Amino acid sequence: MASKAAQGVAKKPYGRMADGTEVDLYTLTNTQGVEATITNYGGIVVSLKVADRDGKLGDIVLGRPSLDDYVKANPFFGCLVGRFGNRIAKGAFTLNGVTYKLAVNNGPNHLHGGLKGFDKVIWQAKPLDTPAGPGLELRYVAKDGEEGYPGTLTVTATYTLTNADELRIDYVATTDKDTVVNLTNHSYFNLEGDGAASVLDHDLQLMASRFTPTDETSIPTGELRAVVSTPFDFLTPHKIGERIEAADDQIKSGGGYDHNFVIDGTAGQLRPTARAFSAKTGRLMEVLTTEPGVQFYTGNNLDGVLTGKNGKPYARRSGFCLETQHYPDSPNKPSFPSTVLKPGQTYKTTTLHRFSVAKSL
Repeated sequence: MASKAAQGVAKKPYGRMADGTEVDLYTLTNTQGVEATITNYGGIVVSLKVADRDGKLGDIVLGRPSLDDYVKANPFFGCLVGRFGNRIAKGAFTLNGVTYKLAVNNGPNHLHGGLKGFDKVIWQAKPLDTPAGPGLELRYVAKDGEEGYPGTLTVTATYTLTNADELRIDYVATTDKDTVVNLTNHSYFNLEGDGAASVLDHDLQLMASRFTPTDETSIPTGELRAVVSTPFDFLTPHKIGERIEAADDQIKSGGGYDHNFVIDGTAGQLRPTARAFSAKTGRLMEVLTTEPGVQFYTGNNLDGVLTGKNGKPYARRSGFCLETQHYPDSPNKPSFPSTVLKPGQTYKTTTLHRFSVAKSL
């Protein structure tokens, strides 16, 4: 591992929004020298530097070169997503007999909270010094009716970079009116390092015996389908690219993997969700969550147009996402775990990314 470092949070200016609002950048450093740099614009994880097998730190998340670049064009690199992560069919849902209309911003559907979701707002930031490691508390209050959603929603997302080389995200939310909530982080990972050509040689294991197949617009059909004997079986490790071009209707419609997996075990308990490994660098990432699902996405829509932090264009499949979540379109699928939050209740979820070095997965 890297040499010992002083735990702490360093703050510096990151730029200004068009209206003059100042945006800051916070670098969390743990005692191992691991660094997570986060901005209060969208709660974006701008960089995450972890050691490879030689102890060399390298940035393993995709991102844009500057704040202006994030504002102009960002396919959700590293951001906090809400009020509802993933898709809602046809931009509408009914709650307590009232139909709420949302922005249609992904084909015929609503995606990731709308035109100005939580990924595009300024969060109130508070650096933390905890026994576990440095942290950053981000707070945002979404007004009743914002992006079409009911209820004033008060959200806190707390990043903690533990001295055990874990990036932990704790989400808490309350509301003054019945609403729907589904919060996640949308980091794109490449364990070979930011700017590496592809993630297809990464090994992946998902602790998920079922997934939610989708229609041609990426909305779940409602079925929970067994992964056995399909290209979606990652119960034992496989290369991400091994079956990504399989002659499978779900693979074809998604242009690769862009599907919600049903995590085994009891939702609400922090449990193993995924393991990803790069044989080239020896980096191992383990994901644990309390959520019922995880969206595995293989950067199918990256096309080389956007430039990354190191000046290289991001080609197709140069990053992968593991978005811990409730299932897509849950407000319109009564059989799915509920995403309804009522006054007096507290929404709480936790996701943890644990980093280490290994010889294999």
